[in-house]
Amino acid sequence: MSQVTRPATKQLQDELTKRATELGVPGAAAGVLCAGEEQQAFHGVTSIENPLAVDEHTLFQFGSTGKTYTATAMMRLVEQGVVDLNERVKTYVPELRLQDKDVEENVTVLHLFNHTAGWSGDVLDDTGRGDDALAKYVELLANVPQETPLGKAASYNNAALSLAGRIIEKVTGKTYEQAMKELIFTPLGLDDTFFFLNDVITRRFVVGHTTEDGALKVARPWALPRGGNPAGGMSATVGDLIKWARFHLGDGKPLLTKESLDRMKQPTFEMRGSALGDFVGIAWFLRDIDGVRVVEHGGNTIGQNCGFQMIPERDFAVVVLTNGGENASVLEEGLVKWAFENYAGVVERDPEPVKRTGAALAEYAGRYETIAVVCHVSVSDGGLSVKAEVKPEVWAQVSEGDPPDEPPMPLGFVGEDGDGYVVSDGPSKGMKGYFARNDAGEVDAVHLGGRLAMKAEGE
Repeated sequence: MSQVTRPATKQLQDELTKRATELGVPGAAAGVLCAGEEQQAFHGVTSIENPLAVDEHTLFQFGSTGKTYTATAMMRLVEQGVVDLNERVKTYVPELRLQDKDVEENVTVLHLFNHTAGWSGDVLDDTGRGDDALAKYVELLANVPQETPLGKAASYNNAALSLAGRIIEKVTGKTYEQAMKELIFTPLGLDDTFFFLNDVITRRFVVGHTTEDGALKVARPWALPRGGNPAGGMSATVGDLIKWARFHLGDGKPLLTKESLDRMKQPTFEMRGSALGDFVGIAWFLRDIDGVRVVEHGGNTIGQNCGFQMIPERDFAVVVLTNGGENASVLEEGLVKWAFENYAGVVERDPEPVKRTGAALAEYAGRYETIAVVCHVSVSDGGLSVKAEVKPEVWAQVSEGDPPDEPPMPLGFVGEDGDGYVVSDGPSKGMKGYFARNDAGEVDAVHLGGRLAMKAEGE
Protein backbone atom coordinates (compact mmCIF):
# COMPACT_ATOMS: atom_id res chain seq x y z
CA MET A 1 0.00 0.00 0.00
CA SER A 2 1.35 3.40 -0.97
CA GLN A 3 1.25 6.14 1.62
CA VAL A 4 -2.21 7.71 1.81
CA THR A 5 -2.67 11.31 2.96
CA ARG A 6 -5.99 11.09 4.75
CA PRO A 7 -8.62 13.74 4.10
CA ALA A 8 -9.54 16.20 6.83
CA THR A 9 -13.04 16.19 8.27
CA LYS A 10 -13.88 19.19 6.05
CA GLN A 11 -13.16 17.11 2.95
CA LEU A 12 -15.49 14.37 4.16
CA GLN A 13 -18.13 17.02 4.86
CA ASP A 14 -17.68 18.64 1.46
CA GLU A 15 -17.87 15.28 -0.31
CA LEU A 16 -21.07 14.28 1.53
CA THR A 17 -22.71 17.67 0.93
CA LYS A 18 -21.83 17.71 -2.76
CA ARG A 19 -23.04 14.18 -3.46
CA ALA A 20 -26.22 14.41 -1.38
CA THR A 21 -27.16 17.75 -2.96
CA GLU A 22 -26.58 16.50 -6.50
CA LEU A 23 -28.55 13.30 -5.86
CA GLY A 24 -31.45 14.90 -4.00
CA VAL A 25 -31.03 12.92 -0.78
CA PRO A 26 -32.89 14.81 1.97
CA GLY A 27 -30.69 13.84 4.92
CA ALA A 28 -27.48 11.92 5.52
CA ALA A 29 -24.71 11.25 8.01
CA ALA A 30 -21.28 9.73 7.41
CA GLY A 31 -18.56 8.48 9.71
CA VAL A 32 -15.03 7.28 9.08
CA LEU A 33 -12.75 5.44 11.48
CA CYS A 34 -9.15 5.20 10.31
CA ALA A 35 -6.19 4.17 12.45
CA GLY A 36 -8.28 4.89 15.55
CA GLU A 37 -9.18 8.43 14.50
CA GLU A 38 -12.81 9.32 13.88
CA GLN A 39 -14.46 11.81 11.55
CA GLN A 40 -18.16 12.62 11.12
CA ALA A 41 -20.15 14.67 8.60
CA PHE A 42 -23.83 15.58 8.27
CA HIS A 43 -26.18 16.87 5.61
CA GLY A 44 -29.74 18.01 5.19
CA VAL A 45 -32.87 17.49 7.22
CA THR A 46 -34.62 14.79 9.19
CA SER A 47 -37.91 15.15 7.30
CA ILE A 48 -39.17 17.21 4.38
CA GLU A 49 -42.46 17.73 6.27
CA ASN A 50 -41.03 18.63 9.69
CA PRO A 51 -37.41 19.53 8.99
CA LEU A 52 -34.69 19.58 11.60
CA ALA A 53 -31.02 19.69 10.71
CA VAL A 54 -29.28 16.30 10.75
CA ASP A 55 -26.49 16.40 13.35
CA GLU A 56 -24.42 14.14 15.60
CA HIS A 57 -27.44 13.43 17.81
CA THR A 58 -29.73 12.33 14.97
CA LEU A 59 -30.97 8.74 14.99
CA PHE A 60 -31.26 6.73 11.77
CA GLN A 61 -32.69 3.27 11.32
CA PHE A 62 -29.77 1.10 10.22
CA GLY A 63 -31.73 -1.97 9.21
CA SER A 64 -29.94 -5.23 8.53
CA THR A 65 -26.60 -4.05 9.87
CA GLY A 66 -28.37 -5.06 13.08
CA LYS A 67 -27.94 -8.71 12.10
CA THR A 68 -24.30 -8.37 13.11
CA TYR A 69 -25.45 -7.24 16.59
CA THR A 70 -27.66 -10.32 16.92
CA ALA A 71 -24.76 -12.51 15.78
CA THR A 72 -22.36 -10.88 18.23
CA ALA A 73 -24.80 -11.45 21.08
CA MET A 74 -25.04 -15.09 20.02
CA MET A 75 -21.25 -15.37 20.06
CA ARG A 76 -21.30 -14.14 23.67
CA LEU A 77 -23.72 -16.95 24.49
CA VAL A 78 -21.44 -19.40 22.66
CA GLU A 79 -18.50 -18.30 24.80
CA GLN A 80 -20.66 -18.68 27.89
CA GLY A 81 -21.34 -22.28 26.87
CA VAL A 82 -25.13 -21.95 26.58
CA VAL A 83 -25.27 -22.09 22.76
CA ASP A 84 -23.35 -24.14 20.18
CA LEU A 85 -23.33 -22.83 16.61
CA ASN A 86 -23.36 -26.38 15.25
CA GLU A 87 -26.23 -27.51 17.48
CA ARG A 88 -29.72 -28.03 16.09
CA VAL A 89 -32.05 -25.06 16.51
CA LYS A 90 -34.70 -27.39 18.00
CA THR A 91 -32.42 -27.96 20.98
CA TYR A 92 -33.14 -24.36 21.97
CA VAL A 93 -36.55 -23.83 20.33
CA PRO A 94 -38.23 -27.25 20.56
CA GLU A 95 -41.56 -25.82 19.41
CA LEU A 96 -40.09 -24.94 15.97
CA ARG A 97 -42.24 -26.21 13.10
CA LEU A 98 -41.20 -25.97 9.44
CA GLN A 99 -42.74 -27.22 6.21
CA ASP A 100 -39.75 -29.46 5.50
CA LYS A 101 -39.51 -31.84 8.46
CA ASP A 102 -35.92 -32.84 7.67
CA VAL A 103 -34.90 -29.19 7.78
CA GLU A 104 -36.93 -28.72 10.96
CA GLU A 105 -34.91 -31.45 12.66
CA ASN A 106 -31.48 -30.55 11.30
CA VAL A 107 -31.19 -26.79 10.81
CA THR A 108 -28.38 -25.48 13.02
CA VAL A 109 -27.72 -22.12 14.59
CA LEU A 110 -24.98 -21.44 12.04
CA HIS A 111 -27.41 -21.99 9.14
CA LEU A 112 -29.38 -19.03 10.48
CA PHE A 113 -26.39 -16.69 10.36
CA ASN A 114 -24.97 -17.62 6.95
CA HIS A 115 -28.29 -17.52 5.09
CA THR A 116 -28.26 -21.20 4.10
CA ALA A 117 -31.41 -22.36 5.93
CA GLY A 118 -33.18 -22.43 2.56
CA TRP A 119 -36.73 -21.33 3.39
CA SER A 120 -38.26 -18.11 2.04
CA GLY A 121 -36.71 -15.32 4.04
CA ASP A 122 -38.90 -12.27 3.56
CA VAL A 123 -41.68 -13.00 6.04
CA LEU A 124 -42.96 -9.52 6.91
CA ASP A 125 -46.15 -10.33 8.81
CA ASP A 126 -46.87 -8.12 11.81
CA THR A 127 -47.14 -10.27 14.94
CA GLY A 128 -47.79 -7.34 17.24
CA ARG A 129 -45.79 -5.10 19.56
CA GLY A 130 -46.06 -7.32 22.62
CA ASP A 131 -43.28 -9.31 24.27
CA ASP A 132 -44.59 -12.43 22.48
CA ALA A 133 -43.95 -10.96 19.01
CA LEU A 134 -40.99 -13.23 18.27
CA ALA A 135 -42.70 -16.34 19.59
CA LYS A 136 -45.67 -15.62 17.31
CA TYR A 137 -43.33 -14.87 14.41
CA VAL A 138 -41.61 -18.25 14.74
CA GLU A 139 -45.03 -19.93 14.59
CA LEU A 140 -45.49 -18.43 11.10
CA LEU A 141 -42.48 -20.38 9.79
CA ALA A 142 -44.59 -23.55 9.72
CA ASN A 143 -46.27 -22.16 6.59
CA VAL A 144 -43.20 -20.79 4.79
CA PRO A 145 -42.03 -22.74 1.71
CA GLN A 146 -38.60 -24.38 1.62
CA GLU A 147 -36.96 -23.08 -1.56
CA THR A 148 -33.52 -24.73 -1.51
CA PRO A 149 -32.06 -27.72 0.34
CA LEU A 150 -30.61 -27.03 3.77
CA GLY A 151 -27.04 -25.78 3.58
CA LYS A 152 -26.81 -25.93 -0.23
CA ALA A 153 -27.35 -22.30 -1.28
CA ALA A 154 -27.05 -18.85 0.24
CA SER A 155 -30.15 -16.68 -0.07
CA TYR A 156 -30.74 -13.66 2.15
CA ASN A 157 -33.00 -14.72 5.01
CA ASN A 158 -34.52 -12.21 7.41
CA ALA A 159 -36.78 -14.87 8.91
CA ALA A 160 -33.78 -16.95 9.97
CA LEU A 161 -32.43 -14.02 11.99
CA SER A 162 -35.75 -13.60 13.78
CA LEU A 163 -35.53 -17.27 14.69
CA ALA A 164 -32.01 -16.60 16.00
CA GLY A 165 -33.48 -13.82 18.13
CA ARG A 166 -35.96 -16.29 19.55
CA ILE A 167 -33.05 -18.56 20.54
CA ILE A 168 -31.58 -15.62 22.48
CA GLU A 169 -34.90 -15.17 24.25
CA LYS A 170 -35.18 -18.84 25.13
CA VAL A 171 -31.69 -19.29 26.56
CA THR A 172 -31.61 -15.98 28.46
CA GLY A 173 -35.20 -15.97 29.71
CA LYS A 174 -35.52 -12.32 28.62
CA THR A 175 -37.06 -10.51 25.70
CA TYR A 176 -34.70 -10.20 22.75
CA GLU A 177 -34.45 -6.44 23.23
CA GLN A 178 -33.64 -6.67 26.95
CA ALA A 179 -31.07 -9.39 26.30
CA MET A 180 -29.42 -7.23 23.62
CA LYS A 181 -29.25 -4.30 26.01
CA GLU A 182 -27.49 -6.43 28.63
CA LEU A 183 -25.28 -8.42 26.24
CA ILE A 184 -24.29 -5.64 23.80
CA PHE A 185 -25.55 -2.09 24.30
CA THR A 186 -24.67 -1.45 27.95
CA PRO A 187 -21.16 -3.00 28.03
CA LEU A 188 -20.16 -1.19 24.83
CA GLY A 189 -21.65 2.13 25.89
CA LEU A 190 -24.07 2.25 22.96
CA ASP A 191 -26.19 4.85 24.71
CA ASP A 192 -27.73 6.12 21.46
CA THR A 193 -28.92 2.78 20.05
CA PHE A 194 -32.59 1.88 20.46
CA PHE A 195 -35.32 -0.53 19.37
CA PHE A 196 -38.56 1.06 20.45
CA LEU A 197 -40.40 4.08 19.09
CA ASN A 198 -40.98 5.33 22.64
CA ASP A 199 -37.20 5.65 23.02
CA VAL A 200 -36.64 7.17 19.59
CA ILE A 201 -39.48 9.66 19.56
CA THR A 202 -38.11 11.70 22.49
CA ARG A 203 -34.88 12.32 20.55
CA ARG A 204 -33.92 13.79 17.18
CA PHE A 205 -34.54 11.19 14.48
CA VAL A 206 -35.05 10.94 10.72
CA VAL A 207 -38.05 9.61 8.87
CA GLY A 208 -37.66 7.66 5.65
CA HIS A 209 -38.56 9.05 2.23
CA THR A 210 -39.58 7.49 -1.05
CA THR A 211 -39.81 8.97 -4.53
CA GLU A 212 -43.19 9.02 -6.28
CA ASP A 213 -43.65 10.56 -9.74
CA GLY A 214 -40.27 12.22 -9.34
CA ALA A 215 -41.13 13.88 -6.02
CA LEU A 216 -40.00 13.03 -2.51
CA LYS A 217 -42.62 11.97 0.03
CA VAL A 218 -42.40 10.79 3.61
CA ALA A 219 -42.46 6.99 3.86
CA ARG A 220 -45.10 5.48 6.11
CA PRO A 221 -45.24 3.51 8.35
CA TRP A 222 -42.05 4.60 10.12
CA ALA A 223 -40.97 1.22 11.54
CA LEU A 224 -41.06 -2.45 10.62
CA PRO A 225 -42.89 -4.93 12.91
CA ARG A 226 -41.27 -5.96 16.21
CA GLY A 227 -40.94 -9.58 15.02
CA GLY A 228 -38.21 -8.37 12.64
CA ASN A 229 -36.09 -6.67 15.33
CA PRO A 230 -33.32 -9.33 15.32
CA ALA A 231 -33.04 -8.95 11.55
CA GLY A 232 -32.87 -5.16 11.61
CA GLY A 233 -35.05 -3.10 13.93
CA MET A 234 -32.56 -0.74 15.58
CA SER A 235 -31.89 2.99 15.31
CA ALA A 236 -28.67 4.79 16.25
CA THR A 237 -26.49 7.82 15.72
CA VAL A 238 -23.56 7.58 13.34
CA GLY A 239 -21.34 7.89 16.41
CA ASP A 240 -22.73 4.70 17.94
CA LEU A 241 -22.22 2.87 14.63
CA ILE A 242 -18.60 4.01 14.63
CA LYS A 243 -18.33 2.57 18.16
CA TRP A 244 -19.60 -0.70 16.69
CA ALA A 245 -16.92 -0.59 14.01
CA ARG A 246 -14.24 0.22 16.59
CA PHE A 247 -15.27 -2.84 18.61
CA HIS A 248 -15.21 -5.17 15.59
CA LEU A 249 -11.85 -3.82 14.45
CA GLY A 250 -10.44 -4.37 17.94
CA ASP A 251 -9.53 -7.25 20.20
CA GLY A 252 -13.04 -8.22 21.30
CA LYS A 253 -12.84 -6.71 24.78
CA PRO A 254 -14.95 -6.40 26.85
CA LEU A 255 -17.42 -8.77 25.17
CA LEU A 256 -15.58 -11.51 23.31
CA THR A 257 -12.22 -13.13 22.83
CA LYS A 258 -10.35 -12.04 19.73
CA GLU A 259 -10.71 -15.62 18.45
CA SER A 260 -14.51 -15.31 18.47
CA LEU A 261 -14.39 -11.87 16.88
CA ASP A 262 -12.10 -13.17 14.13
CA ARG A 263 -14.26 -16.27 13.67
CA MET A 264 -17.19 -14.05 12.71
CA LYS A 265 -15.10 -12.67 9.83
CA GLN A 266 -14.06 -16.07 8.44
CA PRO A 267 -15.93 -17.56 5.43
CA THR A 268 -18.56 -20.16 6.31
CA PHE A 269 -20.16 -20.34 2.85
CA GLU A 270 -19.09 -19.28 -0.64
CA MET A 271 -21.36 -17.25 -2.91
CA ARG A 272 -18.97 -15.73 -5.45
CA GLY A 273 -20.56 -13.12 -7.66
CA SER A 274 -23.36 -12.21 -5.26
CA ALA A 275 -24.42 -8.60 -4.74
CA LEU A 276 -23.64 -9.14 -1.06
CA GLY A 277 -20.10 -10.44 -1.41
CA ASP A 278 -18.12 -13.53 -2.30
CA PHE A 279 -18.47 -15.23 1.09
CA VAL A 280 -20.61 -15.03 4.18
CA GLY A 281 -19.06 -15.41 7.62
CA ILE A 282 -21.15 -15.30 10.80
CA ALA A 283 -23.56 -12.53 9.70
CA TRP A 284 -20.75 -10.54 8.01
CA PHE A 285 -20.41 -10.52 4.21
CA LEU A 286 -16.88 -10.77 2.82
CA ARG A 287 -15.27 -9.77 -0.46
CA ASP A 288 -11.81 -8.96 -1.74
CA ILE A 289 -11.13 -5.58 -3.37
CA ASP A 290 -7.78 -4.37 -4.64
CA GLY A 291 -6.02 -7.16 -2.75
CA VAL A 292 -7.65 -6.60 0.66
CA ARG A 293 -10.56 -8.24 2.50
CA VAL A 294 -13.66 -6.10 3.04
CA VAL A 295 -16.03 -7.04 5.86
CA GLU A 296 -19.47 -5.49 5.55
CA HIS A 297 -23.18 -5.52 6.22
CA GLY A 298 -25.47 -2.74 5.09
CA GLY A 299 -29.17 -2.35 5.72
CA ASN A 300 -32.40 -0.90 4.35
CA THR A 301 -35.71 -0.21 6.04
CA ILE A 302 -38.72 1.86 5.00
CA GLY A 303 -37.04 4.72 3.15
CA GLN A 304 -33.81 4.55 5.16
CA ASN A 305 -30.43 3.14 4.14
CA CYS A 306 -27.18 2.19 5.88
CA GLY A 307 -23.80 1.33 4.40
CA PHE A 308 -21.36 -0.26 6.87
CA GLN A 309 -17.95 -1.43 5.61
CA MET A 310 -14.67 -2.33 7.30
CA ILE A 311 -11.18 -3.14 6.01
CA PRO A 312 -9.55 -4.73 9.07
CA GLU A 313 -6.00 -4.88 7.70
CA ARG A 314 -6.14 -1.12 7.09
CA ASP A 315 -7.79 -0.44 10.48
CA PHE A 316 -10.54 1.35 8.57
CA ALA A 317 -14.33 1.57 8.61
CA VAL A 318 -16.91 3.78 6.92
CA VAL A 319 -20.59 4.28 7.76
CA VAL A 320 -23.08 6.12 5.55
CA LEU A 321 -26.68 6.71 6.69
CA THR A 322 -29.43 8.23 4.54
CA ASN A 323 -33.14 8.88 4.85
CA GLY A 324 -34.23 8.04 1.37
CA GLY A 325 -34.96 9.21 -2.09
CA GLU A 326 -34.39 7.20 -5.25
CA ASN A 327 -30.65 7.94 -5.23
CA ALA A 328 -29.90 7.03 -1.60
CA SER A 329 -28.02 3.87 -2.56
CA VAL A 330 -26.07 5.79 -5.21
CA LEU A 331 -24.93 8.25 -2.54
CA GLU A 332 -23.99 5.48 -0.13
CA GLU A 333 -22.06 3.40 -2.65
CA GLY A 334 -20.29 6.38 -4.18
CA LEU A 335 -19.20 7.85 -0.85
CA VAL A 336 -17.98 4.44 0.34
CA LYS A 337 -15.81 4.06 -2.78
CA TRP A 338 -14.44 7.57 -2.28
CA ALA A 339 -13.60 6.80 1.36
CA PHE A 340 -11.99 3.47 0.43
CA GLU A 341 -9.62 5.22 -1.95
CA ASN A 342 -8.91 8.38 0.01
CA TYR A 343 -8.53 6.93 3.51
CA ALA A 344 -7.48 3.31 2.95
CA GLY A 345 -5.82 3.46 -0.47
CA VAL A 346 -8.19 0.81 -1.83
CA VAL A 347 -9.64 1.33 -5.30
CA GLU A 348 -12.87 -0.47 -6.15
CA ARG A 349 -13.57 -0.92 -9.87
CA ASP A 350 -16.78 -2.26 -11.32
CA PRO A 351 -16.32 -5.30 -13.58
CA GLU A 352 -16.56 -4.59 -17.30
CA PRO A 353 -19.77 -6.17 -18.66
CA VAL A 354 -19.51 -8.49 -21.66
CA LYS A 355 -22.29 -8.84 -24.25
CA ARG A 356 -23.36 -12.18 -25.68
CA THR A 357 -25.48 -13.12 -28.69
CA GLY A 358 -29.22 -13.64 -28.54
CA ALA A 359 -28.96 -17.40 -28.95
CA ALA A 360 -26.75 -17.63 -25.88
CA LEU A 361 -29.15 -15.49 -23.85
CA ALA A 362 -32.43 -17.31 -24.39
CA GLU A 363 -31.90 -19.87 -21.63
CA TYR A 364 -31.73 -17.09 -19.01
CA ALA A 365 -35.01 -15.42 -19.96
CA GLY A 366 -38.11 -16.13 -17.89
CA ARG A 367 -40.05 -15.39 -14.74
CA TYR A 368 -38.30 -15.86 -11.40
CA GLU A 369 -39.94 -15.56 -8.02
CA THR A 370 -39.36 -15.30 -4.27
CA ILE A 371 -41.97 -15.04 -1.55
CA ALA A 372 -41.82 -11.25 -1.94
CA VAL A 373 -40.64 -10.39 -5.46
CA VAL A 374 -41.24 -11.41 -9.08
CA CYS A 375 -38.29 -10.93 -11.45
CA HIS A 376 -38.82 -10.82 -15.21
CA VAL A 377 -35.61 -11.52 -17.17
CA SER A 378 -35.83 -10.56 -20.84
CA VAL A 379 -33.55 -10.52 -23.87
CA SER A 380 -33.20 -6.95 -25.11
CA ASP A 381 -30.73 -4.91 -27.15
CA GLY A 382 -28.32 -7.79 -27.50
CA GLY A 383 -28.24 -8.36 -23.75
CA LEU A 384 -30.40 -9.15 -20.76
CA SER A 385 -32.55 -6.96 -18.57
CA VAL A 386 -34.36 -7.75 -15.34
CA LYS A 387 -37.43 -6.02 -13.95
CA ALA A 388 -38.11 -6.71 -10.28
CA GLU A 389 -41.63 -6.20 -8.94
CA VAL A 390 -42.56 -6.36 -5.27
CA LYS A 391 -45.75 -8.38 -4.81
CA PRO A 392 -48.60 -6.00 -3.85
CA GLU A 393 -49.63 -8.08 -0.83
CA VAL A 394 -46.07 -7.94 0.51
CA TRP A 395 -45.71 -4.22 -0.13
CA ALA A 396 -48.96 -3.58 1.74
CA GLN A 397 -47.40 -5.13 4.86
CA VAL A 398 -44.70 -2.47 5.07
CA SER A 399 -45.85 0.63 3.21
CA GLU A 400 -48.76 2.72 2.05
CA GLY A 401 -49.79 3.05 -1.59
CA ASP A 402 -48.74 0.95 -4.55
CA PRO A 403 -45.36 -0.79 -4.97
CA PRO A 404 -42.80 1.31 -6.85
CA ASP A 405 -42.61 0.74 -10.59
CA GLU A 406 -38.87 0.33 -11.01
CA PRO A 407 -37.40 0.42 -14.54
CA PRO A 408 -35.68 -2.70 -15.91
CA MET A 409 -32.01 -3.10 -15.03
CA PRO A 410 -29.66 -3.93 -17.95
CA LEU A 411 -27.36 -6.88 -17.26
CA GLY A 412 -23.97 -7.67 -18.76
CA PHE A 413 -22.08 -10.88 -18.15
CA VAL A 414 -18.83 -10.99 -16.20
CA GLY A 415 -16.41 -12.77 -18.54
CA GLU A 416 -16.87 -14.57 -21.83
CA ASP A 417 -18.47 -17.61 -20.19
CA GLY A 418 -20.10 -18.50 -16.89
CA ASP A 419 -23.32 -17.30 -15.30
CA GLY A 420 -22.19 -14.21 -13.37
CA TYR A 421 -23.56 -10.80 -14.33
CA VAL A 422 -23.25 -7.14 -13.43
CA VAL A 423 -25.86 -4.37 -13.70
CA SER A 424 -24.44 -2.19 -16.46
CA ASP A 425 -26.38 1.07 -16.00
CA GLY A 426 -28.83 2.92 -13.77
CA PRO A 427 -28.94 3.45 -9.98
CA SER A 428 -27.83 -0.15 -9.33
CA LYS A 429 -24.89 0.02 -11.75
CA GLY A 430 -22.07 -2.26 -10.61
CA MET A 431 -24.32 -4.60 -8.58
CA LYS A 432 -23.28 -8.18 -9.19
CA GLY A 433 -25.25 -11.41 -9.22
CA TYR A 434 -25.44 -14.76 -10.95
CA PHE A 435 -27.74 -17.34 -12.46
CA ALA A 436 -27.81 -20.78 -10.87
CA ARG A 437 -28.25 -24.15 -12.54
CA ASN A 438 -29.80 -27.43 -11.43
CA ASP A 439 -28.15 -30.85 -11.60
CA ALA A 440 -29.22 -31.18 -15.24
CA GLY A 441 -27.33 -27.99 -16.11
CA GLU A 442 -30.48 -25.94 -16.72
CA VAL A 443 -30.81 -22.36 -15.46
CA ASP A 444 -33.31 -22.57 -12.59
CA ALA A 445 -32.66 -19.48 -10.42
CA VAL A 446 -31.24 -15.97 -10.39
CA HIS A 447 -29.32 -14.49 -7.46
CA LEU A 448 -30.49 -10.86 -7.40
CA GLY A 449 -29.81 -8.42 -4.58
CA GLY A 450 -28.57 -11.29 -2.42
CA ARG A 451 -31.74 -13.37 -2.76
CA LEU A 452 -32.19 -16.52 -4.82
CA ALA A 453 -35.32 -16.25 -6.99
CA MET A 454 -36.47 -19.57 -8.45
CA LYS A 455 -37.52 -19.90 -12.10
CA ALA A 456 -41.23 -20.54 -12.56
CA GLU A 457 -42.14 -23.96 -13.91
CA GLY A 458 -42.56 -24.01 -17.67
CA GLU A 459 -40.37 -20.93 -18.18
